Amino acid sequence: MNDSSYRPRNSGHDYYGRGTYLVTLVISGREALFGQLSGDVMHPEVRLSPVGEMVRLMWEQTPEKQATHGNHVAVHACVCMPDHFHGVIEVLEPMQWSLGDIMQAFKASCTSRWQQQSHPSSTNRPISVDCSSPEVPAWLREKASCHSNEGSLVRSLSKKQRQEYYALVQRQYRPLFDDNYDDTICLDDRHREAMIAYVHDNPRRAIIRRLMPDVMQRCLHVKIGNRSFGAFGNLFLLRWANKIQVQCHRRHPISGQLYEETADYAQQHEQWVASVMGGATVIVTPGISRGELMMKNECMEKGYPLIHLQKEPISAYWKPERRRFEACANGRLLILAPWELDTMQAVNGIPADSDYSRFHNLNQIAAEICAFIGEAKIIRKQ
Repeated sequence: MNDSSYRPRNSGHDYYGRGTYLVTLVISGREALFGQLSGDVMHPEVRLSPVGEMVRLMWEQTPEKQATHGNHVAVHACVCMPDHFHGVIEVLEPMQWSLGDIMQAFKASCTSRWQQQSHPSSTNRPISVDCSSPEVPAWLREKASCHSNEGSLVRSLSKKQRQEYYALVQRQYRPLFDDNYDDTICLDDRHREAMIAYVHDNPRRAIIRRLMPDVMQRCLHVKIGNRSFGAFGNLFLLRWANKIQVQCHRRHPISGQLYEETADYAQQHEQWVASVMGGATVIVTPGISRGELMMKNECMEKGYPLIHLQKEPISAYWKPERRRFEACANGRLLILAPWELDTMQAVNGIPADSDYSRFHNLNQIAAEICAFIGEAKIIRKQ
């Protein structure tokens, strides 16, 4: 699993074309500069600081500013949490700039405005090195010749160049945001509405996690038996004595009928539900095949205890969608993302990254989870 704070960018996606994205930016050092979380679950809010108000305003001005560069975008929602920012942005027409360019411009503008608020002299001060000195690197002399002050020069430098520049002038440089950002690509109109709802729901989610840390744990590295996982939810479910795996093929091995429509599935389903209703039973499944997915959804709807194995990694800022989030808050769900899934071997000669092999690998892991007895070893929390 990548140890970065961000998920890998989506390789192969056209970030210059039309599209809608949920973006997440994190304050450098996770310092709570944007405000304070207040209220309760029924009335959550973030009381914004002047910096938070500034970032919110800069986000709202993004379409107007990008229009001057010939880029047509719209912003649909944003929220400044104490130490991070979420926003939904839509690219309306193909651009010369990429989404990354737009986000870099937004971050640079926010950093510049923040520096003006915090240290007014730092942005407009003259360039702090003697560019005629032979000790100054040639790249810096060339860059400095194109800028009139230190603020505009610094915004044009890469991370490594900024570090070198501030080492020369013996000062620390600290941007407002981390260098990277996270983006989620919108799939359809329904997904876009879910993105917007997620942004608006962030303060409530944060309060729930604060009130119920034991059942809302996010662990980036958990050892369960001989495997490593990312985890979100109620780890105590691993300690339940009776864990039952739900595994269904897509078609019945004899009749070829869709498995969820067979008498065998009906009989298994009856046994699963009886075990759950009898108490002290946790359902374990990746929910890949239709039959598995039906049982997983039933657990979510009826509040049955569930350990759900997913193939997507759990990173430092990953959060489940609302339905699974609420199930975690109720203590009824643990989400596990196995680290080794991407390095597993092919199954029956079929590549490891195929749906077929992932189906078998995840179900093998589900069987191991059912047999596991003991404590999960938390190596790294968020």
